[in-house]
Amino acid sequence: MANKKIFWIFGILQSLALAVIIFLLFNSMNIINNAKVIGLDTQITLSVLFPLFLLLVEYVIYVKK
Repeated sequence: MANKKIFWIFGILQSLALAVIIFLLFNSMNIINNAKVIGLDTQITLSVLFPLFLLLVEYVIYVKK
């Protein structure tokens, strides 16, 4: 039970950190090019969905062990 709580704590922290990194990466690409490389809606979508799916895959792997 304690391992599951630890998994969720660190998994959510990892996903939040990854979301911020992705968001800032795309934002810096927009600033460097002085033009929109990627729209804000796509930027937010990728920043949320990619870490979420990564967390789900890690959870499936964790449950099977």
